[in-house]
Amino acid sequence: MKKYNMITKLNCLLVLSIFIGQQIIGQNANVKESIQPNIILIFTDDQGYNDVGVFGADDIETPNLDQMAKDGAKLTNFYAAQAVCSASRAGILTGSYPNRIGVHNAFMPNSKVGLNPSETTLAEMLKEKGYATAIFGKWHLGDAQEFMPNNQGFDEYYGIPYSNDMWPLHPQQGPIFDFGPLPLYENEKVIDTLTDQTNLTTRISERSVDFITRNKDNPFFLYVPHPQPHVPLFVSDKFKGKSNRGLYGDVIMELDWSVGEIIKSVEKNGLTENTIIIFTSDNGPWLAYGNHSGSALPFREGKGTGWEGGQREPFLIKYPEKIEAGITIDAPVMAIDILPSIAEVTNAALPTNIIDGKSAWSLFTGKTDKSPQEVYFFYYRVNELFGVRYGKWKLYFPHRYRTMNGQEPGKDGVPGNYKMIDLNQIELYNLETDISETMDVAAKNPKVVATIQKLANDMRNRLGDSLLGIEGTENRLPGRID
Repeated sequence: MKKYNMITKLNCLLVLSIFIGQQIIGQNANVKESIQPNIILIFTDDQGYNDVGVFGADDIETPNLDQMAKDGAKLTNFYAAQAVCSASRAGILTGSYPNRIGVHNAFMPNSKVGLNPSETTLAEMLKEKGYATAIFGKWHLGDAQEFMPNNQGFDEYYGIPYSNDMWPLHPQQGPIFDFGPLPLYENEKVIDTLTDQTNLTTRISERSVDFITRNKDNPFFLYVPHPQPHVPLFVSDKFKGKSNRGLYGDVIMELDWSVGEIIKSVEKNGLTENTIIIFTSDNGPWLAYGNHSGSALPFREGKGTGWEGGQREPFLIKYPEKIEAGITIDAPVMAIDILPSIAEVTNAALPTNIIDGKSAWSLFTGKTDKSPQEVYFFYYRVNELFGVRYGKWKLYFPHRYRTMNGQEPGKDGVPGNYKMIDLNQIELYNLETDISETMDVAAKNPKVVATIQKLANDMRNRLGDSLLGIEGTENRLPGRID
């Protein structure tokens, strides 16, 4: 009897041990499942589609970006939110078309307007989930204190408040511009005024690595908006003369090195599986600068236009835990979709204000091959609707645009002069068969034109179109100081 009781007790203890073990395993699984992924967004300035090896560059070595493509997903139809600095940054950080939130063109120093603090940035969204947040690089969403990064969700800031050419050494200083000193900020304090940017990319990279190391035990959002390769071009001695595309290529090689340093830091701290790393650029190349600009080939035109070369950008995303290595995604995605995509993967609440982006997470993770949106709109200047992407089609409305075709190119940091062209009628291009937009097929596809016009009219009712004198019903005001 005693032997039976002992066996019974042992069996009970065994069952209890198994139950407790299962509970612990389950709890651990839940803990692992609840760990928030780190987010790193690397955002270059004026880099062309053709300025990365895996996107066609054969005269610039970009081994780290090429490896990132092998380890993650490469998007071939990714669009910046607009073809100019401030507007593009507003789009990727808020998930809204820039014109919805009153951000147009590129803010000048001492601007009276900036990104309205009532808008929810990626940093603010992730802070609500307990993320540490930092920006190292170029801000360009208003340089008044109210609009600066520390008041827009970022715990840490190191960098410049606007473009790196907005300084007294601009080649057109005097005849056109009257820029003051270029300040370098540490959070809300100016710590230096720059007269030489040779080591700025290196310093931004070092800050990024340090931030990753300091936050390895908690979720973080690191935003690295490099001031390069926006003119004036600067590169450290370690990359000077290294590329086959002159100074511009050297700069791209250093940016690639910076990406590598960030990835190595993630690996060194054991964060690879649980870190999402994104690389892209704010708009296409500034073609007026000739040999100091990038290449958007095979696309038409560049920065400051609604043509493909103005907004189609290299885009890479790496997240070993969820995104298959080495895949290519051809469905269209726009920068406005990044915030809702990150919201989905982090289970963060979307902004209470209306936004335009939709999550592309199912596309990134292979659950669908469809774009998150039926249509994308290409605005420029102050609320001018230039074009629309609808499936394989790209339609352009009559507007004025700039080109360097037939013009004397700029050289060695001095810009050439654009020629202005008037597009007088609707044009339509099939991007599957004509990625360089050389053959207008509007006359052959009246039903497609009619469908896109209807979609455009709906957007005009909501966000307006100053080309037609239409005011939208959903536009919000930017921040403004007296």
